[in-house]
Amino acid sequence: MPSLTVDGARTRAAALSVQSYDVDLDLTQGERTFGSSTTIRFTASSPTTWLDVKPDELSSVTLNGTAVDVAGLNDGRLELTDLQPENELVVVATMLYSHDGEGLHRAVDAADGLAYTYAMSFLDAAPRIFACFDQPDLKAPYRMKVTAPEEWLVLGNGAATQVSPGRWELAETKPLSTYFVTVVAGPYHQITDSHDGIPLSVVSRQSLKDALDREAADIFEVTKQSFDEYHRMFGYRYPFGEYHQAFVPEFNAGAMENPGCVTFRDPMVFRSAVTDGERSSRARTVVHEMAHQWFGDTVTMKWWNDLWLNESFAEYMAHRVSTDATRYTDNWIDFAYIRKWWGLQADQRSSTHPIAADAVKDALASLGDFDGISYAKGAAVLKQLAAYLGDDVFLAGVNAHIAAHEFGNATFADLVEKWTEAGAVGLDDWAQNWLRTPGLDTISAVRTETGIKLRRVAPAAYPASRPHKLTVGGYDADGHGTSVDVLLDADDVDVELDPSVAVVIPDAGDDSWAKVRLDEQSLANLPTVLPKIASGVTRAVVLNSLRDAIADAELDPKLGLDVVLALLPTENSDIGVGTMVNWVNTHLLGNYLPYEPYRAQAADAVAARLETATPGSSVQLAAARGYTRFSNDTDRLKGWLAGDGVPEGLAMDADLRWTVLLQLARIGAIGDSEIDAELERDTSSEGVVHATRCRAALPTVAAKERAWTQIMTDADIANYELYAACEGFWHASQLELTAPYVDRFFAEIAGTEKLRSGWVVANSARLAFPRSAIDQRVVAQAADLVADESIAAGIRRSVGDNVDDLKRALAVRSAYSN
Repeated sequence: MPSLTVDGARTRAAALSVQSYDVDLDLTQGERTFGSSTTIRFTASSPTTWLDVKPDELSSVTLNGTAVDVAGLNDGRLELTDLQPENELVVVATMLYSHDGEGLHRAVDAADGLAYTYAMSFLDAAPRIFACFDQPDLKAPYRMKVTAPEEWLVLGNGAATQVSPGRWELAETKPLSTYFVTVVAGPYHQITDSHDGIPLSVVSRQSLKDALDREAADIFEVTKQSFDEYHRMFGYRYPFGEYHQAFVPEFNAGAMENPGCVTFRDPMVFRSAVTDGERSSRARTVVHEMAHQWFGDTVTMKWWNDLWLNESFAEYMAHRVSTDATRYTDNWIDFAYIRKWWGLQADQRSSTHPIAADAVKDALASLGDFDGISYAKGAAVLKQLAAYLGDDVFLAGVNAHIAAHEFGNATFADLVEKWTEAGAVGLDDWAQNWLRTPGLDTISAVRTETGIKLRRVAPAAYPASRPHKLTVGGYDADGHGTSVDVLLDADDVDVELDPSVAVVIPDAGDDSWAKVRLDEQSLANLPTVLPKIASGVTRAVVLNSLRDAIADAELDPKLGLDVVLALLPTENSDIGVGTMVNWVNTHLLGNYLPYEPYRAQAADAVAARLETATPGSSVQLAAARGYTRFSNDTDRLKGWLAGDGVPEGLAMDADLRWTVLLQLARIGAIGDSEIDAELERDTSSEGVVHATRCRAALPTVAAKERAWTQIMTDADIANYELYAACEGFWHASQLELTAPYVDRFFAEIAGTEKLRSGWVVANSARLAFPRSAIDQRVVAQAADLVADESIAAGIRRSVGDNVDDLKRALAVRSAYSN
C-alpha cells in the first residue's frame, strides 16, 4: 500500500479545501466489522484528486449525486474525477475492527468478556475508520454520529449526547487534522469532574473500576494544575470544550493527544503498587498530552518532518510544568536517567537524523523518526533555547505563534519568525547547528595548574559549532559541591574551579545535550564520592557518562558494575535504583560481561538494598523487582508467592507475583501448570499478557516453538500479547536453547508485515530481534536484511538499530576480556 509523499500532499493541499466531515459509525454489526458512512464537503481547483479509504467492503461512493465506480479502489486510494468548485462526497463502507492498536481497535476484556473500542487515527490509520483526505494540512470541522449497544458510553472530540437508546451525536469540532479524530465507545466506567468551566472525565474498563476510583483524584489534580499553568503561560484558553482522558486497552503508545478526548494506555490505571517514579511518569504523560492541545492540535505541522516540534515541545513542557505546577518533583531526574538515555542512544546509531529534518520522507517512513531524538533530544534543545533566549522571549514567540496560526498549520520557520519578532537573534545559526545537524558533542574537563579547561569536540561525521549553556560541578571527598555556570561557545573554555577537587562533572545540572567524559582522577574517586553527592540529577549525569563511555569501549564494563554496586546501598531515588538495575540487566549481564558470575554479584547487591529499604517505600519496591530479575533462589521466590519471608511492607499483589513468576519460569523452576494456576488467580487481560510472557520464557523447546509461532505466524494475536511473547523469548541464560531461532528470525521476520500493520510491525521486530546473540554473524545477517529494500521500512529500521547496539557490545567484548 503506497504511503503519502510530501509532494503528493502538497499537490492535494493546493487543489483542495475541506469544509466539513460528517461521519456516522455503526458499532452494532458484530465482532468483526462496523459500518462507516462519511460525507465530505470540499472545494477544488483541480478536476481530479484521490480519496483515502481502507474498507473491508466499499459499498458506494457518490460525488455530487453521481455514483463513482468502487472497483476503482486500489491500495486504499480511489481516484475522483470531474470535480467541481464545490463538492459533496458520500462514502458508505464496511470497515474491519483492528487488533493492532490502530484504526478502530476492538478489545475483549478477559476478566468479564466485555468488549471495548477506541479509534487511533495516527499516522495514516484514519482511512481504516472513515473515508478522508488523509494528511495533516487538510483540516476541517467534524460532526460525528455513533450507533452503539445501548449500555455503551460514547466519547469523542466533540461533546457527546445520547439522543436515543444507543444513538449518540457529537458536537461539531474545531478544525482538526485527520490523525486527531477519535471515538471511544464501550461499557466504560466514567468519573466526571470540572475545572475553570471545563467539563472533565476519566474512563477505563469496568474491570479497572476500583483502580480508577482510587487513581482519579490524582489524575484530576494534575489535570487541573496543568490547565492553570498552561493558561497562565500561553495567555490562550483551552479551545476544545470538554476534556476527557480515556484509559483504553492494548494501546501502543503512551498516549495520543486527540483534542478533547486524549487516549492513554490503561496500565496507567495502576491496579497494583507502583513507585513514586511511575506516578510522576503518569503525571508527565497527562501534562505532555495537554501541552499538545495548544502545540500540535490548535497549531499543527504541515508535514510529518515537523512532528519533532510537537513532541519536543510537549516533552519539554511535561517536565517543566510538572515540576512547577504539580506535587511531583523528580521530573528532571527521570529525564536524565531515562528519557535522555533513550535519546543519547538513538543519536549515536546509524539511523540518527536531525531533530528538524527536511520534508523528504513519506508518511510511513516518518514514523521511524518518532524516536528519542524527536522527543528527548528535542526537549533538551528547547530547554537550552529557553535558557539562551530567556523565558520572556521564548514564551512570547510561542504565544504569538499559537495566535497567528490558530486552528491551522505551520512550519518551524513560522515559529522562528515569531521568536525573532519577540527579540531573538542568531536563531538561524543556532538552528543549523542544533536542529538541522545530527549527532552530539563530547564535553570533557581537563585539570590545569590553575583551574579547569572545559573541552568540546564535535563528531567528525557531523561537524557543528554548538553553544552549550551548562554548569560544571566540583566535588570534594565528602560529596560537597561547587558549581560554576559556563557558556561553552568555543572548543576550549577556562573554568574557575579548584583543580584539586575529588570529582569534576561537566554539565552537572544536565542542562545540555552531549556525551560527558570524566577525567581519570574523577573516575578513580567515583565509587566513594558519587554516593555522597546529594543531587539525583547529577548522579544521573555521571551514570549516563559511564554507560556511554562503556558502550564506546572506552571504559571497562566492570568499572560500571563496581560503581552501581557502590551506589545502590545509598541510592534514595526509585528511578535511580530502577535505572541501574535495568542497565545491569539489559547491557552488562550477557552483553558486555559474562552472565555469570556477575549475575550473582548483582543479585547480592540488590538483595542487600532490599534489606535496608524503608518498608513500603518506592525504593523497596524497585529493589524487590530488581532482585527478582537476578535471583536464582528458587525457595525464596516461591516462598514469596506463598506469603513466606516477604519483606515487611512489600505487597505481593498481582503484578509483583507475575514478576516473580517470570523469573521462576526463566530459570525452569515452574512450568505451564503453575502459570495456568496463576492465571486462574488473575483472570484479567493483564494476567493473560503476563502469562504469555512467562510461557515464552520457559526454557523448553516446546515453549520456545509455541512462542515463536505466535510471533511469526499469528495474525490475530492482540498486540500486548505479541509484545509479551517477544519480551519473554530471548535471554542470556538460554543461548543454546534459542540459537536455532537466530537464523529463523532473519528468514521469517519480513513476512510479519503481511500479518500486521504500522506501529506493531516495527515494534514486534524490535522486540523479537535476537538481542542476546552477541555474534559477528548476526551483524552480517542484519546488514543483509537492512539493505533489502523489499522489506518493510519499519522492520529494517528496528533491525538496524538493534544491530548498531550489538556492534557496540562486540567492540566492548573485544576491548575488555572479562
